[in-house]
Amino acid sequence: MFADLKHLSHHAAWRRQLEMLLESAGEGIYGIDLRGRCIFINGAGARMLGYAADEIMGRNMHYLIHHSHANRELMPVHDCRIFRAFRDGRGERVDDEVLWRRDGSCFDAEYASYPIRNEQEVVGAVVTFSDITARKRIERELHNTQAQLEARVAERTAALSAAHDSLRSLSAHLSTLREQERAHIARNIHDDLGASFTALQLDLNWLRRQLAAQPALQTHLDRMLDLTQTAMDATRRILNDLRPVVLDHLGLWAALETLLQDLQARTGLQCRYLCPPDTERQRLGPQAEIAVYRIVQELLTNVQRHARARSVSVSAIWRDGGLLLAVEDDGVGMPLPETRQTFGILGMRERARAIGGDLTLDSAPGAGMRARLRLNPPAA
Repeated sequence: MFADLKHLSHHAAWRRQLEMLLESAGEGIYGIDLRGRCIFINGAGARMLGYAADEIMGRNMHYLIHHSHANRELMPVHDCRIFRAFRDGRGERVDDEVLWRRDGSCFDAEYASYPIRNEQEVVGAVVTFSDITARKRIERELHNTQAQLEARVAERTAALSAAHDSLRSLSAHLSTLREQERAHIARNIHDDLGASFTALQLDLNWLRRQLAAQPALQTHLDRMLDLTQTAMDATRRILNDLRPVVLDHLGLWAALETLLQDLQARTGLQCRYLCPPDTERQRLGPQAEIAVYRIVQELLTNVQRHARARSVSVSAIWRDGGLLLAVEDDGVGMPLPETRQTFGILGMRERARAIGGDLTLDSAPGAGMRARLRLNPPAA
């Protein structure tokens, strides 16, 4: 079996040790000369290929076991990476090719080919190979499983995205319906209750003049007039909360100024409002204006209820075709990001997204709250 390797060692015991080592290896091992002919092969390699060892000796290994790709397309000998070891004098390790058996079947193989050197001269190559069919099958199964999993994840993600978009559309639709219902209720209150209060006030004033000679009754009527005025003021605030009239008639910027004036009058907060003339000349669409108004209204309500602030400012700057609106206070602040966002914050952010905007909050305990709304709306 090792007759052609006598130049490597003339010692029979040493050759026997080499034979024992080769035969004990679980992988296939064979050697080739510079013509690609087999000069030795171990039993494991011969059995893997379906030959007896003596049937392989002296045969060109490329044409015997490495002649074709897995699709049976012929592999030119100059492309053979097994032979490259002695042609280029460097090792090759490959796990993406097949070797062919005696019966014409092939198997996925992993092989390594290294040059055999006699001193500095390359005299052949030694090749180790193993059958990795089972490993390749598992890799393909894992690949297919991963592909199926990714497809399912993509499908579920698309479904969740569609559901999320539907929920956002529904939220925007419900917000529109809510604003329409508020406007309808506000009109009814203004037309019915407002007219009744006005008529009642006129009648009470007439009655007071008729009772000029009765101071006690006039005092009682004065209390009734004060109560009527209080009810009218409360009704006006309710109407303004439902649908600010100034928003419909004078626009968003005047409505925000009125909102701050009312907050300062009711709470004593020092309120500042910045809206340059170039911003005042801009108009948003009706839906965008009511959405921005509601966001600022919610932010100011939070300042009033929770911030314990002394002052609050609102600035509206139109820049590069978009709106930057900021609400800042000097209150106690809160930790962000919150582990559990309130429905108020979620609602404001959904309102902002519905009109193509983005609402960000910046706060820390003791450092106040800064809310910024960025909006790039189409021209109204």
